[in-house]
Amino acid sequence: MHALRLPRLRDVALVLCLGALAPAAASAADPVRPAPPSVQSNAPVSPAQVRLWTSEAFVRYEAGEVEAAVTLYLKAAAAGDRSALYNAAVIRMRGETQRPALARAIAMLRESAEAGFAAAQFSYGALLDYGSLVPQDLPAAQRWYARAAAQGHPDAAEALATGFYLGRGSPQDYAQAARWYEVAARAGDPGAQYVLASMYETGLGVPVDLARALEWYIEAARQGDIAAQAKAREISARRAAPAGK
Repeated sequence: MHALRLPRLRDVALVLCLGALAPAAASAADPVRPAPPSVQSNAPVSPAQVRLWTSEAFVRYEAGEVEAAVTLYLKAAAAGDRSALYNAAVIRMRGETQRPALARAIAMLRESAEAGFAAAQFSYGALLDYGSLVPQDLPAAQRWYARAAAQGHPDAAEALATGFYLGRGSPQDYAQAARWYEVAARAGDPGAQYVLASMYETGLGVPVDLARALEWYIEAARQGDIAAQAKAREISARRAAPAGK
């Protein structure tokens, strides 16, 4: 039995509603960047102050003080913190607050993405992918997924791979699909692990390699994928059978 499981398409509502808020991201490794013109404040603010605002905002949000958290995130966003732009946008898009305006929240999400924040790049790509709150644009969605995947974002890697696999937003390219499914698979995504295993089993985009197929089926099975458990047993039996049988 060599039937492939079709790659899954994600529901953008789940991306926004279930994606964890990014905690304070400003650090020596992720410095505060110049704010987009639309959110710049006049007075200079130190990176240490921005870190205090984002840290306190996260604590306030976790305590259920949503409005206080949004106020602090907007202050940090005005000082150029890309994670604060993302967090304020996501809180608004979840409907947990009425500020800023929804159109402004979408713009903030894009600004965070343009500033290089991987979670924002993935989320904005998902909006474009499914035409949620913005006009659908599949090629643009693939470009945003690619930018986030290049930073190691596993959900973006899987979404990018699925676009290549299905020819959705980019020309169908099984080799590229396998490349990005492997990124997501190594990050622990069981769906990507299963699809990658099936590609190695059938030689779709990669050379046939039953050993690697078995490896990825086992990884997916360890996470409770029942179909992967069955495939792992099947591949093990095929490899153990005498040649020619």
